[in-house]
Amino acid sequence: MIVSRTVRNQAQTMKGRITEELGRVTRNRRLQRRGRIDRASGSLKQAVEKAKDAFRRDGSSPR
Repeated sequence: MIVSRTVRNQAQTMKGRITEELGRVTRNRRLQRRGRIDRASGSLKQAVEKAKDAFRRDGSSPR
């Protein structure tokens, strides 16, 4: 897994959590929605990266 992509995806997820919580505190539904979208997007990107790594062929796997 490429570390920079992992860090970027985790940062997006954390940004989403913070934004969502800020929206909840200020009762701003738009901020909450944007936070949820950021959080889901970061998690989805991270899952895709993990799936890529799981199916990536290296020399040690049987053919």
